[in-house]
Amino acid sequence: MAGVLFGTALLWAGGPDRVTAEPAIGVGELDWLISQHLPKKDPRLTGEILKNVVVEHSVGGTGTTTFLIPGFENYDCGKCHQPEQLIQKASVRMKRVLGLLKKTLPEINKVPLRQYIIQPYSDALLQPGQLAHATFDTIRISPGSILIDTKAYGEATHLHETLHLTQTFLGHVNELEAYGLNIRFDPRFLILNFPYFAKVLEAFFIPDMDRILNAYFKRGIREKSNVPREVQWFLDEFDEESLQRLSRAITQMEPLLKEVSRLNRKYPLQSAYWSDRTGVRSLLLELAAVKHLPLPELTVSDQAKEWAFGVFDLQFDKDDNTRLGYIIDRRKEALMHLQFGKGPKDPAQRLALYFHYLKKRFVNDHGEVCLTVSNKQALADYVRQKVKGIVTMIQRPGFTPVEKEAARNWITSIKKELSTLE
Repeated sequence: MAGVLFGTALLWAGGPDRVTAEPAIGVGELDWLISQHLPKKDPRLTGEILKNVVVEHSVGGTGTTTFLIPGFENYDCGKCHQPEQLIQKASVRMKRVLGLLKKTLPEINKVPLRQYIIQPYSDALLQPGQLAHATFDTIRISPGSILIDTKAYGEATHLHETLHLTQTFLGHVNELEAYGLNIRFDPRFLILNFPYFAKVLEAFFIPDMDRILNAYFKRGIREKSNVPREVQWFLDEFDEESLQRLSRAITQMEPLLKEVSRLNRKYPLQSAYWSDRTGVRSLLLELAAVKHLPLPELTVSDQAKEWAFGVFDLQFDKDDNTRLGYIIDRRKEALMHLQFGKGPKDPAQRLALYFHYLKKRFVNDHGEVCLTVSNKQALADYVRQKVKGIVTMIQRPGFTPVEKEAARNWITSIKKELSTLE
């Protein structure tokens, strides 16, 4: 797979069609552009009334999409920009993104994009440092994030958030599926989001994954810059051979990525529950790996294997994360126990034991991933807690009528699905 240089960014060809609206630029130029579009103070905090620009377009989603620029006149944005031009660009951008999403994942036939909000100020719904936020039938994005996405990321953020609109439930598993979409177009997104992919790569594809990660993140960046550090790393040149190795691995991972999407859409509540309960954000990808790929070879004795499986059971049987709100990575805890206990000294063998354990626990006799939750009450309590969080969320200032309506419909749908599990 060959790379082509645009500015200082390596844009990859050979995979699915990439949404690259503009050639990438350097960090210095991007820093200046962002400095002119930093998030403003929410005018509602001083009692000002938001003066919005609102235009409707049909971009290929479900129905028409309302494009909004809240506060456009409050911040004198009109001194440099014509609102109609900004919205027209956004409309064209979303047509490209929706077309690519449907081409890459043809099983997704409905995308409920009812609102696209270019939000020049920060608030609880689009916080400082947050590139974009997909809520209910709505994408929020800041002007600075649009610059990053069009001039560095090839509109990957738009693609990521658009996929979120089609997902049924909440949690890390949604991010896993969305980043799984991003990595199909550029391997650097895999590095930037390595916690979702690293263990599968290390065990099945690239044993020296840690070396690649260390080399990528040790490169220098500008500490005093408006360009986020991850964007600077993305724009900087990196070892082409390593990126090609990652690209080949991503191609081989395609059945795994499809399995993640299938599980997340067929069993959304259970997928989210197990990911949160174990604290393993990459769990569904790891389960897809043990379903589709030959397991790594084990060289330990049966006795050592049985002891290790007991350690994994001890961790994976705990439900403190979902019951008490803890955030503990049970895989990491178990592997540390193996490392400092009676487990093998070879880290590759410890990781191999983990994947053998996953297959034993989560793959049934028919070779299918089984996400059954034996404690139905625990699952119900977990889902209700998530719904409660959404009920609180829709009370926040700035939540639009469209979002409130879609959120209430979502709550009704989730409660209906929950009733079938009880």
